[in-house]
Amino acid sequence: MGGSGRPPSPSSLGAPRRSRGAPRERDSFLEDTLRVRVQPRARRDAIVGWRGDGALSVRVAAPPLDGRANASVGALLADALGLRPAAVSVVRGERSRDKVVRVAGLARAEIVRRLGAGAR
Repeated sequence: MGGSGRPPSPSSLGAPRRSRGAPRERDSFLEDTLRVRVQPRARRDAIVGWRGDGALSVRVAAPPLDGRANASVGALLADALGLRPAAVSVVRGERSRDKVVRVAGLARAEIVRRLGAGAR
């Protein structure tokens, strides 16, 4: 017996070693990103449509202060896609009009279908 008093590790018993970067089964859910152009301080929240550059254009009434416009974008897109608000998050461009938004739970084709035709 070993003098450490600890149980042997699985790798020392011949179990295959798992690398840190290997995907896990639960990590394989559907998710995609979406480029979004935001107009804050609009009269009302609305999805305007798809721009020529492939970005989705949206308007939100919230000002771009303390993340309020970002929260409104997430809520607006979640509602339009039929998802819970936590499934939509801004992953790049928190302080910019041009954002990249992650949508969890839907593939790109389904996002496009739910937001309307003409998507890029």
